[in-house]
Amino acid sequence: MLLPAVHGLARRHPDARLRILTHEPGADLVRADPAVGEVRTPRHGGPGAERAAVVEALAARRPDLAVGTTRYDGIPDLLVAGSGRTVTNLWRDPPPHQPVGERYLEILHAEGLLDAADRATRPRVHLPEEAHRAGERTVRHLVGEPLAPPVVLVTDAGMAVKRWPARHWRALAAALTRRGHPVFTVGPVDADAPLGVPLPRVDLPTLAGQFAAVGRRGGVVVGPDTGPVRLAAAAGAATVVLFGPTDARRYGTGDVDLQGLPDCPYRRPTAITEQPCWWEAHCPLSAAGPACMTDLDVDAVLAAVTAA
Repeated sequence: MLLPAVHGLARRHPDARLRILTHEPGADLVRADPAVGEVRTPRHGGPGAERAAVVEALAARRPDLAVGTTRYDGIPDLLVAGSGRTVTNLWRDPPPHQPVGERYLEILHAEGLLDAADRATRPRVHLPEEAHRAGERTVRHLVGEPLAPPVVLVTDAGMAVKRWPARHWRALAAALTRRGHPVFTVGPVDADAPLGVPLPRVDLPTLAGQFAAVGRRGGVVVGPDTGPVRLAAAAGAATVVLFGPTDARRYGTGDVDLQGLPDCPYRRPTAITEQPCWWEAHCPLSAAGPACMTDLDVDAVLAAVTAA
């Protein structure tokens, strides 16, 4: 979601050296980006790692401009004290249904740091050539000469509250297979009821290369509101995203975003972590699991995939 801001700042400041401080493994997605001069990551994964990394980065060179999305551990205050100019909260005062990425760009435009044209930029990840080649080799080998474009199912979400029911995944995979679509999977699947061919476990740039190869064949990546699906969109593949506890109007990718239970009274678009279901997936509306995810009908998802 931050890539358009990164690329917009680089375009507006062509003589500057842009440094990014982020976490592994996501750092691999910007190391090959021509807009980025340096990528830094915390030295360890323990408490205080991010704050220590910010202190180290500021000591290495005082930036003329610091832009931050991190709000904990006193990091905004560090940036203010150690930088020439700062924009330390790209989340501030969000309208309930404005996409997060658009909010970032709007704030930076209001600060005079981006042009109006930058506000329409979509996320795009720049990959090393080897990642492109590796992704192409894998997909070409697995796809062959299909009757219909390939479809990738991203079955996990990192959080139970965002997971689509396994029975829905099985029904979708079966329907796609009957229509001639090669079906691939990313993430855990039921060994007793495989959904399709698992894509090889690879690093993030190579996974993005696989998604790009699927996109070049007119394929679609389907999954919940989670990182791999966003990566697929940034790599150029069409996506169908299944939204439950998060609001598609705020977190959507811009391709096909399907919202389960759109009138849920417990959904809080700008305060998702305060929803009663968020951390433990205990849905106030259903003891069987998140009602919003179950509400996403297989036929509706199938129609969206085949139309994408």
